[in-house]
Amino acid sequence: MANKGKKYSNAKNLVEKEEYALEEAISLLRKMSFVQFNESVDIAMRLGVDPKHSDQMVRGTVVLPAGSGKTVRVCVIAGGEKIKEAEEAGADAVGGDDLIEKISKGWAEFDSLIATPDMMRGVGKLGRILGPKGLMPNPKSGTVTFEVKKAVEEIKSGRVEFRVDKTSNIHSAVGKMSFDDDQLIANVKSFVQAVVQAKPPAAKGKYIKNMYLSTTMSPSLKLSESILDK
Repeated sequence: MANKGKKYSNAKNLVEKEEYALEEAISLLRKMSFVQFNESVDIAMRLGVDPKHSDQMVRGTVVLPAGSGKTVRVCVIAGGEKIKEAEEAGADAVGGDDLIEKISKGWAEFDSLIATPDMMRGVGKLGRILGPKGLMPNPKSGTVTFEVKKAVEEIKSGRVEFRVDKTSNIHSAVGKMSFDDDQLIANVKSFVQAVVQAKPPAAKGKYIKNMYLSTTMSPSLKLSESILDK
């Protein structure tokens, strides 16, 4: 543990500025990496909203251009022809009422759940199970839809959902350290732009208060607001 602390301290000593341009931050994160596994690259954004008010809730989705670097298990609850459509799109688990029953008994071997609107009456009964895990399908996140093929393919290819938490922060993985610089830059810019576009009309004052980039184990680096101009 002491050795890990020393490596972290050495990494932190490389931080010489209060804030960094995106390209600089990514370069420095590579220099600071001291672990042997493929770390996630994470972004944290502090927003000028009060999520206690429903009209200041910030949520949405974005398809990361270079993907997320994660293998996402997608479950689809549908009926009729939509079951075949989901299977052909590459869903990991597909079913109707039988799948609802299976989930109600504790099965949860999936990372994202899509449901067609006509199945939501049954899926709604799973709210107490799915809600705390952040897996409840929602039209605003594109997971309640008849466009099953599109939803499955987007999630598999790197679509991530974001939602402001009760402390007015948004945080998400935006790639892996194994990605090249251009891939990480494209992903971060796309994520930030999606959050900007999701600004609620009721939000007053400065919307993006600050942004930080880090890896799984590294110190965080404050990003300059120059990223908002690009």
